Amino acid sequence: MSRHTLSVLVENKPGVLARMTGLIARRGFNIHSLAVGVTEVDELSRITVVVDVEDLPLEQVTKQLNKLVNVIKIVELEQDSSVRRAHVLFKVKADAATRNLVSESATLFRAHIVDVAPDAVTVEATGELEKLEALQRVLEPFGIREIVQSGTVAIGRGSKSITDRALRSA
Repeated sequence: MSRHTLSVLVENKPGVLARMTGLIARRGFNIHSLAVGVTEVDELSRITVVVDVEDLPLEQVTKQLNKLVNVIKIVELEQDSSVRRAHVLFKVKADAATRNLVSESATLFRAHIVDVAPDAVTVEATGELEKLEALQRVLEPFGIREIVQSGTVAIGRGSKSITDRALRSA
């Protein structure tokens, strides 16, 4: 199975996300990650979606997405030509005896302790998915009580902007 990251520029209107995710699901693709936010242009939002592809070609879903009225532009972001990050919070068991070990482990991954309770700490980390998975493996022996993570956000490297390209061609 291969994973593909799509950056989709859409009109900032109600229902666009629901139509887009519905189309992806109907085509048999699994959404691994989804992040949505407004862009530097108030009327536009950017949807970063990571899809798992098995037998079906990715081109099938991008062609269908381009047919949606509110979709402005779709760009597949390749691993080597984009910057990708995710954000995660781990609630980890940590008493007075283990709190320093958890903190040292977090520091190795440039993560931060953002909350401390008598029997737990919350660790915040941002980075590539592989880094966050490695941090999770390091924290697991302490006992992870809860994990919350954002979808992957990604942006192309260099000076080109998906928004600039879309607005010039409109």
